[in-house]
Amino acid sequence: MRSAMMKRAAIGLLCSSIAAVTWAASTDGGQWVDTWGAVPDSAGPKLKTQTVRQVIRTSIGGSALRVRLSNLDGTGPTVIGPVHVALHASGSAIQPGTDHALTFHGQSTVTLAKGESVLSDPLAMNVAPLQELAISMYLPTATGPSTMHGDAQATTYVTDSGDATSVAELPDAEELHSRLFLTDVEVKAAAPAQTVVAFGDSITDGYQSTNDANRRWPDVLASRLQATKQTASVAIVNSGISGNRILNDGAGPSALSRFDRDALEKAGVHWIVLLEGINDIGGASQPATPKDDVSANQIIDGMKTLIARAHAKGIKVYGATLTPFARAEWPYYTSEGESKRQAVNAWIRNSGAFDAVIDFDKVTRDPAHPGRFLPAYDSGDDLHPNDAGYKAMANAIDLKLFAGAGG
Repeated sequence: MRSAMMKRAAIGLLCSSIAAVTWAASTDGGQWVDTWGAVPDSAGPKLKTQTVRQVIRTSIGGSALRVRLSNLDGTGPTVIGPVHVALHASGSAIQPGTDHALTFHGQSTVTLAKGESVLSDPLAMNVAPLQELAISMYLPTATGPSTMHGDAQATTYVTDSGDATSVAELPDAEELHSRLFLTDVEVKAAAPAQTVVAFGDSITDGYQSTNDANRRWPDVLASRLQATKQTASVAIVNSGISGNRILNDGAGPSALSRFDRDALEKAGVHWIVLLEGINDIGGASQPATPKDDVSANQIIDGMKTLIARAHAKGIKVYGATLTPFARAEWPYYTSEGESKRQAVNAWIRNSGAFDAVIDFDKVTRDPAHPGRFLPAYDSGDDLHPNDAGYKAMANAIDLKLFAGAGG
């Protein structure tokens, strides 16, 4: 029996080696950085006793991993577990021999009170940069409203087949395009690893990019960072919310109210790229309340507040100019709104308030019609880039802004 057990263990180790996964003896050494994120922005569907499998792609790798689950938008306690992590194969499938269980305070399940979040215990696991992982969680009891990131640009698989967290494939699963409960993946990386937070709205969230293809501008930037030795220790986490505004709640909480949780408190954060304000402008053209009718100066003051809060913690903020939106569906676009966009962009470029400027407007606009997207970069709605546009944005970022973590 002992011989058979040893043989099975050897086979398991071989499979793990083939899949490029190793289980380290400990998680000592290195530092925790956020390698992936999806911001909770709303209450999602109620779930039965179901298994949820979500695929994420890391930005940098490390020797250990932990995940954060959130019940921020729940209405009562939610029980989650078991939770498993494995290398992703394709679709809902995981790679054989790579599945492993996570624990929470040493237990396979965790109960999250309303509004609470939790980090898993560290899992000793060599995770590669740009590695796709499948994170599966079982909900042993029916839930109230789930905590959701609505615009995932990725497929989430939900099955009624009991605890299927370690099952190789979920062929009959329902497919959603939102994140559920999962908000962060952290890795333990060698110094001097640090994180850049892409903080913004739908253009950072990657709306209109190809589903399951990792073609948002932060994804493309992650690949560029990994391809350059001087920036290979830089992680990037996406903190975009489609429809988000700086000053007022709407699609998720305002930037001012969520900035600590979604930017300043991310593990290893050293830089923030701020791309927000176009929805403040669009909302002002169709104000639901008088406070929604904001001016360019109010938007600028909001940016100043965010910069000051980051600088107080020693975090650099890079300001990204607002991309074109002429011809976006009326009344979102107005000539008055365009004047506000130009005023905000002029301040971003010339005020010196930011630690650096990333001119996404210059990259994406049509030289013949500067208020519009370049046709080759327009997704078709005159507001969001397509894959080529997102790639152009990421390629326009000077990697020297992140060269040498700690810079």
